[in-house]
Amino acid sequence: MNSIFETPNRAAAPRIWDVGALCRAIGDALQARFNPVAVRGELSGFSRAASGHCYFNLKDANGQIRCAMFRRAADQIGFMPRDGEMVEVRGRLGVYEQRGDLQLVVESMQRAGQGALFEQFLRLKAQLEAEGLFDVARKRPLPPLPRGIGIVTSPGAAALHDVVTALRRRVPHIPVVLVPALVQGAQAPQSLVEALQKLYRLAQDGQGMAADLAADPQKPVIDTILLVRGGGSLEDLWAFNDEQLARTIVQSPVPLISGVGHETDFTIADFCADLRAPTPTAAAELVSQPREVWLGVLQLLQDRLANGAQRMLDRQQQRLDLATQRLGRPSSQLARNHLQLSRQAQRLRHAMLLKMQRLAHGQQVLQASLPQVLQRSLLGQAQRLERMDLRLQLLDPRLVLQRGYALLSDDKGRPVTQVRQAPPGAALKAQLSDGAVDVVVTQPRLL
Repeated sequence: MNSIFETPNRAAAPRIWDVGALCRAIGDALQARFNPVAVRGELSGFSRAASGHCYFNLKDANGQIRCAMFRRAADQIGFMPRDGEMVEVRGRLGVYEQRGDLQLVVESMQRAGQGALFEQFLRLKAQLEAEGLFDVARKRPLPPLPRGIGIVTSPGAAALHDVVTALRRRVPHIPVVLVPALVQGAQAPQSLVEALQKLYRLAQDGQGMAADLAADPQKPVIDTILLVRGGGSLEDLWAFNDEQLARTIVQSPVPLISGVGHETDFTIADFCADLRAPTPTAAAELVSQPREVWLGVLQLLQDRLANGAQRMLDRQQQRLDLATQRLGRPSSQLARNHLQLSRQAQRLRHAMLLKMQRLAHGQQVLQASLPQVLQRSLLGQAQRLERMDLRLQLLDPRLVLQRGYALLSDDKGRPVTQVRQAPPGAALKAQLSDGAVDVVVTQPRLL
């Protein structure tokens, strides 16, 4: 079959095609002549159906072409396509037979010029990774409650507004220091480096102030830095892929968070930072645990402390009650000791009488025939009785009272041993060596 692009023979009658067959023939010709094809153009009418397939036009000043990108290929795009963006696509030309339209089925898409920039990005990333700038071991944890937060971004950027709004909502009590910098353009990398270095000096000064009791309380202590910028194309974010900026980031004296672009955007700064946040707002939220959370923690700790102290007091009170029960009143203990001595003396006298009766029954003269063992036993028992009588006398509180002391008790007969048991106006009884007197407390005094 002759190609449809060949010059028709004027003498021969034209072939009559079925519409579908003609569309297929054109498609076959395009497949053989052009595919695969790469096209650069401006996105227009971009939409994504519920099925995940994307439909759009590529255009320039001289023409446009309909494009379709099926879900499998659309899921591989590393950015969100927007109308007006210049992109480069690769795919296959064909004819959509149902409408008879020329259609480019796109298999891959990238922003225009991204290929060279992306290759440069990959080379720098590999170099710095080999030098250890991305090592997880050098990443530092964020302070749970920062004393001050430093921010590097453009003062007119929406990212700053988002960050400040989040910080004011969550931690309005934490001071924030903004060091402005360019975030796009040829001068942006150097501007970002200078801004970070200025914050580093403030942070180092603050660390010295934290150890100095005479430091200026009005000067904030910065212990966290946020490097943020809103979303954009690869070209827009290129300042954050600068080698000097990367080396400056790893020199930060305090933990540094990178919040550059959207969730799908990655820069060299993200890999060098201690932590990468998907958005500027997320970066602010990572360092701003809400005040309510910390107040809740403090309340929990206060409850635990109060409960622990109460349990300790209860245990000590139980020990005191037990000791009081064991101690009792001195007179009660003295009476028990006296009763015990009396019983022992009675048993001794009974034993001696019984032995003497047995000896008298067997012998006429007691002293002449009393064994020496019995005599020693009697002598020992008599000495023991004398010692117990002396101990009993020493326990007699009247001996202490005779030396000028008094035994105080309250109106219920309980002993008063501490000042706190005798408030002003309390009526007490003072037991002396020869009697008792009633007293009234006027003014307690502690030693």
